Amino acid sequence: MIAHLKGREKALRRFGWTGRKAEWIALVCLHSGVFTRAQATRFLDTHHERARRLVLALIRQGLAAEETVPGIRGIGRVCRIYARGLYRALGAEHIRHRRTASPEVLLRRLLSLDYVIEHSDLPWLPTEQEKVSAFEALGIERDLLPVKVYRGAAGTTRRHFPLKLPVALDSARALFVYAEPGHDTATALRSWGKAHARLWRAIRSRGLSSEIVTVARTTRELERARRVTRGWAEPSGHRKPDPEIREELARIERAILQGAVHILEEFGGLQAALKRSIALESQARRQGGRGSIDRGIVWQTVRLQGARYR
Repeated sequence: MIAHLKGREKALRRFGWTGRKAEWIALVCLHSGVFTRAQATRFLDTHHERARRLVLALIRQGLAAEETVPGIRGIGRVCRIYARGLYRALGAEHIRHRRTASPEVLLRRLLSLDYVIEHSDLPWLPTEQEKVSAFEALGIERDLLPVKVYRGAAGTTRRHFPLKLPVALDSARALFVYAEPGHDTATALRSWGKAHARLWRAIRSRGLSSEIVTVARTTRELERARRVTRGWAEPSGHRKPDPEIREELARIERAILQGAVHILEEFGGLQAALKRSIALESQARRQGGRGSIDRGIVWQTVRLQGARYR
């Protein structure tokens, strides 16, 4: 049972899908809208022939299409679940995963799904509304969430978390996934980080940790992302520690250097003064400006390593 689906897979019984296959379809619809046969084979822990039959059954029901994606090679055909009624049954009728997408967006969706497949037990927030509601429950205003404004004939629409990348949240940490679709520079990653920076600071101000996982195909992409996210985790150094802390540290250091026993005795002796000094230095480092996140790591896909743009 996948907890974060919250039983939504049961709504697929009306389409003839139950059990692990229903979980798979729900997982795909909520996280990507697309999948490869290799991904289905891995999740269902089955033979590729059974994955093929699942795809064909979805197509026969008019729920999905399987296509060779123009602009991408090396991953075979991609199955896209597009039936509006199926998404409606899952409570995600208006999610854009059911639509066709550019090669870049499609690969990003597949990469996101690949990470979720291997970590389906995490407390993911699959939809935009679930993400917004979860952070509002922490007292974080919507103004601090990443947003994109779309303007059209029907008016203006604001979409939070516009890239629809995976986010998991529990009582201790928030985990954000960035899927690197194969850009030549880190510009897109940095832009994504900038859009999330205020949210990350707000999360940490509430005592939770913020962690980033960059999912990519190549070693070059992984190393570039590692450098960027490592920088986000390093102290900024923009703030100075409280004057009282600096003054007490200086007083202990002078007393040790000058052998001022009467001052050291105020702290309980030399050893106690040294321990106090270490604690003050740690406090000063924290006040000196923490990084915007606690940890940035990378994760390399196996099933999509061969994906290449034409």
